Amino acid sequence: MGKGEEGHIDKSSFVVKYVLFFFNWLFWVIALILVSIAVYARVAKHGDADTVSLTTDPAIMLMVVGVLMFIITFCGCVGSLWEDICLLQTFCVCLSIIFLLQLAAGIWGFVFSDKAWQKVNKVVNKAIIHYRDDLDLQNLIDYGQREFGCCGAVSYRDWSMNMYFNCSDSRSKESCGVPFSCCLISKDKSVINTMCGYEMQKFGHDEAGQFIHTSGCLDKLVKWIHSNLFLLGGMALGLAIPQLVGIYLSWLLIKQILLKPSGHESESESEANQNLHCHGDNETS
Repeated sequence: MGKGEEGHIDKSSFVVKYVLFFFNWLFWVIALILVSIAVYARVAKHGDADTVSLTTDPAIMLMVVGVLMFIITFCGCVGSLWEDICLLQTFCVCLSIIFLLQLAAGIWGFVFSDKAWQKVNKVVNKAIIHYRDDLDLQNLIDYGQREFGCCGAVSYRDWSMNMYFNCSDSRSKESCGVPFSCCLISKDKSVINTMCGYEMQKFGHDEAGQFIHTSGCLDKLVKWIHSNLFLLGGMALGLAIPQLVGIYLSWLLIKQILLKPSGHESESESEANQNLHCHGDNETS
């Protein structure tokens, strides 16, 4: 390998090294922020162990995502800075697995849409059951119902699965009702009736529809997805590009590190060149 080619590799390796380092550092900071928010949310709820569940506690979900991001980007940061092939390979493999899992999940959801719908339905129903158990989950469900103008998973009567809204328990003031986030809010009224969802499950679809949203959130979600395919495609692309860039840069840096001559090889080459030069001088003399 010539000196010019070695210099070119060193320069390109330097650029790739620090681009990859900055790339990972940025996502490492984001991961640290996510973990901090999740820990704060858990501490604010006094760490209630009864509500710890990945599917029903947004704080736990955020913490898991943040910790995974933190570990992977830490491998990328340190691996690129120290030019550690083992850490870079770990980073590259982990990122590749995550990308392939996301791709497989997207294909599975598209091909087996009925099974995906049933799975989401189970998750939403479980969230409805634990609605009063976790404040973050409650706020998330209320936000979804207000934004989509819906109530329950499939119907407003899904709220009968929650012990506080079940019609069989007459002791609860909310018995046979629905949350306030299901209510139809008129902008003309200066006073908002926060009890508009009370006993709505006793009424039929048409009668209840005068006071609350009666359509399920899953149907509204499917309609929203169909009408925002370009937006979702752009979001998926925006999520995939950083992962593909990280995979490519780490693979490129590993390749360039392997092409670099080691210190021992450089010394041997230097000695060989020196001996060759001395031999040439002897022949000349």
